Amino acid sequence: MASPLRMAMLVGLLALGVVAGMVKTADGAVPRSSMAKIRRMNSRGPYIGVIVPNSFEMSPLLQSPSFRPDLNSPYVDISGRRFRFGKIENKKVIIVMTGLSMLNAGITTELLLALFDVKGVVHYGIAGNANPLLQIGDVTIPQYWAHTGLWNWQRFGDGPDDELAFESSGDDTREIGYLEFAKYNNASRQGKGMENFLNRVWFQREEVFPIDGVPEVRQHAFWVPVDKSYYRLSTKITDLKLGACVNSSTCLPRAPRVLRVERGVSANVFVDNKAYREFLSSKFNATPVDMESAGVALVCRQLHTPFIAFRSLSDLAGGGSSLSNEASIFGSLAAQNAVDAVVKFISLLAS
Repeated sequence: MASPLRMAMLVGLLALGVVAGMVKTADGAVPRSSMAKIRRMNSRGPYIGVIVPNSFEMSPLLQSPSFRPDLNSPYVDISGRRFRFGKIENKKVIIVMTGLSMLNAGITTELLLALFDVKGVVHYGIAGNANPLLQIGDVTIPQYWAHTGLWNWQRFGDGPDDELAFESSGDDTREIGYLEFAKYNNASRQGKGMENFLNRVWFQREEVFPIDGVPEVRQHAFWVPVDKSYYRLSTKITDLKLGACVNSSTCLPRAPRVLRVERGVSANVFVDNKAYREFLSSKFNATPVDMESAGVALVCRQLHTPFIAFRSLSDLAGGGSSLSNEASIFGSLAAQNAVDAVVKFISLLAS
């Protein structure tokens, strides 16, 4: 069953407005009928939680012959999310779609882990690629994830040696480094570049509050590692054969591969810009660039739940034709490759 700590968190998260466990449903609370179903499904657990950003990426899994839905209790709907029950290669799973963004990814992961008896999380989807040595269709398995969209935007005139506004109190840091907009002039006067008032932004760590920590006493996290045993297990799928063709006339130059890489990054930004892609690669050694994985990773870190993410590369962010992003052509192929890798990985997990 879900741990007492997680269920206690659920009270604060979802049950506002329910008095002494008696009053009927308030907006945002879990109906008693749903709680009864949750308890019933948890008695059949534990499960592997499979978290996916959108229906485009989820559909190939639901349509896969490797997935068998629970015919008696196929799903339960809670707070705008549908938690689907079934088996992937004989392993009990709960599949849930988050929706776009770090916020949606974090909320959905919190709901999954607070409500259900989940022993580990497997996250997958497609991603932009910041590594020009890799190819569209490759499935990447990063060892670390970071949220690169939490910034301290420095005032114009201050430099790298000037303390940030809240640095002395421990809120912000210059340890991770910055992106300097001032290198990119946004105007010129009489052929001479003008100063860029945007100056620079400093990348910041997330505040985290582990369930076994002291309430309201924060810790910080930037690079969040995936589970060590999951990462070791992922070596067994690196020889997996993946699809290379969208159709008979549209194929990739080589067969895609499953690759373990060092780092992936997430932010609430769709990256279709060559300069920023090259910056993410050189600054962070990042390969997949997406909008959800770090949100899932951060929640799993706080709740001490094993986690791993598979991201299939759908485009070279900011590369390719100026008329079309490659994701519009190869997105479906990338999504299927991610599903193939996830199915193989889950099949290897211990029961």
